[in-house]
Amino acid sequence: MRIAIVTDAWFPHVSGVATTIKATKEELEKLGHTVLVIGPSDFDFTVPLPTYFEIKLALFPDRKLAKMLDDFKPDAIHLSVEGPLGMAGRAYCKKRGKQYTTAYHTMFPEYVHVRTGIPTDWIYAFAKWFHSGAVRTMVATPGLKETLEKRGFKNLAFWTRGVDTSVFNTEDPLPLPGEKPLFMYMGRVAVEKNLEAFLSLDLPGTKYVVGDGPARKVLEKKYPQVKFTGYKFGRELARHVAAADVFVFPSLTDTLGLVMLEANACGVPVAALPSEATDHVIKEGVNGYASKDLKDAALRALKLDRAKIREFALSFGWREPTQQFLDNLHEHV
Repeated sequence: MRIAIVTDAWFPHVSGVATTIKATKEELEKLGHTVLVIGPSDFDFTVPLPTYFEIKLALFPDRKLAKMLDDFKPDAIHLSVEGPLGMAGRAYCKKRGKQYTTAYHTMFPEYVHVRTGIPTDWIYAFAKWFHSGAVRTMVATPGLKETLEKRGFKNLAFWTRGVDTSVFNTEDPLPLPGEKPLFMYMGRVAVEKNLEAFLSLDLPGTKYVVGDGPARKVLEKKYPQVKFTGYKFGRELARHVAAADVFVFPSLTDTLGLVMLEANACGVPVAALPSEATDHVIKEGVNGYASKDLKDAALRALKLDRAKIREFALSFGWREPTQQFLDNLHEHV
């Protein structure tokens, strides 16, 4: 099968969406499929996302996107994000009478509300319209499916997530400086990640933030005792995570939180605020704790068995999620 994936979230900017698509593409190719990923870097004219300049958005991509899809002649088209490329891909499919699938990767209305103040009901109306034409809208968890169904979304199907346990493992953790225990966050440093819920906690030891983003300078100034490492990638990233005693995940806008599985694969327990993401990933007392009292969750997580946490993560490979993705595509080709 020839599969085109159109996404506004793609490398070189690192995100859970880009990581998911990359892993899915690799698994699909192992199964013998031909995959074309079309992202903002394929276009000559891009603009930075307002308030988040690291993210580039394709400007007026319709004509070039149409040519790329016409030349590729896909058997299936998947639209990944509700951005300019997603909109252009939707228009292309509607104009040519082609079926397509979409994915609901993040709590998009809540994300936009945190960054702009726009009411979530307005953004849900837009998101519902965007996804309404898809033969399948893929979601990661039962909780998210239920939330969207209550909002009137139709044709929802599961596409769960995995983790590369060959990269993220317990081997060779970095000897990071700082008093133990080490409490760590990994991911975008942005307002929607609710980082201050973690950084403001009165915890023993040392706090680490691995990643970068538009909120970094403000948070570094406000929390000078916290160690900010900037972006890390691949094995270097995994070695940082493996050095942590607890991974702290304060976000309330993620639908799954791939980073929690990556931390678990490194044998690191998770402490998080309850959310759509934690409902699916965290098994209380096994691989972490989710509580409105984030400090209590972090301190309890210190006592968990790292070997059992790694074992838990090993059940989250990419083959099963990729088969789900493929099955969702097969239903409309």
